Amino acid sequence: MFEWDDLRYFLAAARAGSFSGGAQRTGVDTATVSRRVARLETALKATLFMRSAAGLQLTSAGARLMEAGLKAEAAMQSVTGAADPEVSGGTVRISAAEGFGGHVLARALPTFRRSRPTLRIELATTAGLLSPTRREVDLAVTLSAPTDSRLLVEPLTDYQLAVYASPAYLKQEGPFETAHDLRRGQIVGYIDDLLQTPELRYLDEVAPGLETALSSSSILAQRDIILAGGGIGVLPCFLAQGLTRITPEVLLKRRFWVSTLRDVAATARVRAVRAWLQDIAAARAEELNPFAGD
Repeated sequence: MFEWDDLRYFLAAARAGSFSGGAQRTGVDTATVSRRVARLETALKATLFMRSAAGLQLTSAGARLMEAGLKAEAAMQSVTGAADPEVSGGTVRISAAEGFGGHVLARALPTFRRSRPTLRIELATTAGLLSPTRREVDLAVTLSAPTDSRLLVEPLTDYQLAVYASPAYLKQEGPFETAHDLRRGQIVGYIDDLLQTPELRYLDEVAPGLETALSSSSILAQRDIILAGGGIGVLPCFLAQGLTRITPEVLLKRRFWVSTLRDVAATARVRAVRAWLQDIAAARAEELNPFAGD
């Protein structure tokens, strides 16, 4: 047998990919997490992690324990909330694409927090989105709809993308009236081999063969490059303030999805945040899809 509390430290280290990260998650020092995992390995007579320069990697035994441990953790959380399932306090962590999370959700969070003072919200806006299935977040807003049967997946909202340039760049380079005209411009876009989702590979959809001259993994950095007169690029319309839409024949559409593990989707705190996300999407519909008549 092993100490159940050791499993908690193992899960924290596995999620973080390091003992130091696991220590931050559990509020103890790194040595404690390492010692607890070593004790767990001794009790189970199995190596759970491989140590490498990239961090901790689960062994096959570690992966099996991770799967079983997540189920045990979910069961414990369910028992904890069983006494009062309508209590909507606690922490909810949301993962969202950088542009939508930083520009839309972040601006709406203060008002939501005032209406739900017992909730603590953590908003993660990263290029590599965190996963509900690994218990890294409670809710994820993604461009691709996950197919894992453990997840409750709902459409959140469509949004439009168009081609934009700064007034200064257009004054210098002249008008870009058709998609073919874009070939003479300096294209700003994503770093292709760092893309996390195929929905962002849209340059060929705009005009086959377009290549970036300036690129970034950050959509906010791309917007700032375009604002600074660095070129032309495809942006979500909700991020295009101060820019001029060009080549009006080009109008792309993508969809955001919300996913959460089914075993936490019914909790009051997660229900409250899911409803808030839907309300925000509805309230910002015109900004997200400003060219609905095109």
